[in-house]
Amino acid sequence: MKQFLQGIKDGSAIGIGYLSVSFTFGLAAVSSGLFWWQALLVSMVNMTSAGQFAGITVMASVGSYLEMAVSQLVINLRYALMSISLSQKVNSQFQTGKKLILGFANTDEIFAVAMSREGEVGSCYFSGLALLPYLGWSLGTLAGAVCGNILPRQLSDALGLAIYGMFIAIVVPAAKKDSRILKMVIVAVLLSCCIYYIPIFQNISEGFAIIICAVAASLAGAAFFPIEKEEM
Repeated sequence: MKQFLQGIKDGSAIGIGYLSVSFTFGLAAVSSGLFWWQALLVSMVNMTSAGQFAGITVMASVGSYLEMAVSQLVINLRYALMSISLSQKVNSQFQTGKKLILGFANTDEIFAVAMSREGEVGSCYFSGLALLPYLGWSLGTLAGAVCGNILPRQLSDALGLAIYGMFIAIVVPAAKKDSRILKMVIVAVLLSCCIYYIPIFQNISEGFAIIICAVAASLAGAAFFPIEKEEM
């Protein structure tokens, strides 16, 4: 129970952030032609902001199942790498069934918090960590789908910026604590800027760009800023 409550505490900020971000998704989903319950169902069986926004775009344009599958694979492929990495940090009580739940709830923010935790990650802690983000994501979508149209457009657009604040809040403290993390963050940012601004890379999708930057920064960190055995 202590680990579960600690997980809830660590995930509370993520849950609040997801509440505002998913509000924007609920608004966008209804604007694209989905009913409120359809928007809610999408968020209850998914926890991927970029993937869901891309998904409703395909739905609105009456795209094919193949188009939907390929777009989701490209955008969400990074979660496979994150899940493999996090699976090495969980304790022995985290069996296969529980790992399936881990994979479902392994978002960018939850992954960052779980990986930054000292020691192994238990199933009770991870369940608590994922609970409020899941509720926030689902309830925010419901609120946006039902009530979003009564808010000014400027306010609803501003809510979409909350997710960037969450990323900053997760990365900055770790980078301040360890200069090696800061160097890897800088490498990832520089690569992201190159992919975004250099014309030859313009055709690289957002999902692949994230994977390239993450893998390259991780390889650079392992090669030039390795963690000594006594630090592990």
